[in-house]
Amino acid sequence: MGTIQALRGTRDILPEEVVYWQKVEATAREILGKAAYQEIRTPIFEETGLFERGIGEATDVVGKEMYTFLDRGDRSITLRPEGTAGVVRSFIENGLFAQGGVQRLWYTGPMFRYERPQAGRQRQFHQIGVEVLGSSDPRADVEVIAIANNILQTLGLKTLRLDVNSLGNAEDRQQYRQALIDYLTPYKNELDADSQDRLTRNPLRILDSKDERTKEISLNAPSILDHLSSDSKRHFDRVLQLLTDLGISYELNPRLVRGLDYYTHTAFEIISDDLGAQATVCGGGRYDGLVAQLGGPDTPAIGWAIGLERLIILLQKLQEKPRQFLDFYVVSRGEKAEAQALILGQKLRQLGFSVELDLSGSAFKKQFARADKSGAVGCLILGDEEAENQSVNLKWMTTKEQQTISQVDLLQKTEQLRKEIDSYQHSGVTSGLSRLF
Repeated sequence: MGTIQALRGTRDILPEEVVYWQKVEATAREILGKAAYQEIRTPIFEETGLFERGIGEATDVVGKEMYTFLDRGDRSITLRPEGTAGVVRSFIENGLFAQGGVQRLWYTGPMFRYERPQAGRQRQFHQIGVEVLGSSDPRADVEVIAIANNILQTLGLKTLRLDVNSLGNAEDRQQYRQALIDYLTPYKNELDADSQDRLTRNPLRILDSKDERTKEISLNAPSILDHLSSDSKRHFDRVLQLLTDLGISYELNPRLVRGLDYYTHTAFEIISDDLGAQATVCGGGRYDGLVAQLGGPDTPAIGWAIGLERLIILLQKLQEKPRQFLDFYVVSRGEKAEAQALILGQKLRQLGFSVELDLSGSAFKKQFARADKSGAVGCLILGDEEAENQSVNLKWMTTKEQQTISQVDLLQKTEQLRKEIDSYQHSGVTSGLSRLF
């Protein structure tokens, strides 16, 4: 048998790259926490009907891209292709609506779609998303947009563009759907094959076609903004005014429809030009009818999702790898010294220090070379002599200054050690041993 490899459309995220993921997750967690969003974790697979009812059977996601299978109980199961439907199912099933007020939730994790793999788009992909349930206030629309913008800017993305549109309510959308069909039908034979199929099933998706002739035909298509009711227009105008009040610039994009059937009113995408080519890094919108559609009470809602793979590609091209500081690298040689090194390293970890213990058993020279590459602030060295005396040789890696001290003293000087390490992390140098021991 040959070597087993990862399935097409999946990939390993190795430690060199994971540091970017950790930076993104930590940044999002901090910003969302400060805005009173609470994390929710839902199952990776759900009943297929959840997505057929929630996303829409006429969508590409349901029709072409879902990983669906029968389990051993002959139940139709689907790996989640997006996060919102599962969060809404949980909101209903667990009675979160009964708590009253507005529920601010966020999630992160893998999603699954059977698509042609390409850079930044895998069959197993990852998202961070938010859902605000229980508010029809335009301020909720603007809050989620502002938070997404804050996360992306904090991560270092500078040239961001916000595209916004309104899909109106269900009646507005139905009227616009018919107007679009009426406009496109005479051009049916000139549309690409996918758009011909969508003409009666999901005509709004034709506006998102990448086919050049279809795009050319769509240029003169009616605008959904001309089919909004007075209430829908009032809501959208308020959203735009609040964005202006916050200093968030935007561009109206009447062709922005998003790919899922549950969207109503505000739809938006945040696009980055940092790679020289446009890349959508965040997309979302309002979905006021979804909770009721899935069997819950009438509950307005809005949310977004950030695609992590595409965001990580951006960060890797824009930034150096985030630095991970290691406090101590422990080098030891000899049976007694190696046993003491293990104990000393564990005690330092319990005191809050990050410690890497060299487990190679190789000569000191090779261990010192690894210590140099580790990025550690200090190196702790134990040989036969140190083991016999219950001491340790502490060497600061930048200044090469070193001193032999007792292991007991080392463990008691935690406050001074932390100051020394913090000095290095902020300035790149240590202040020296003389004041410490």
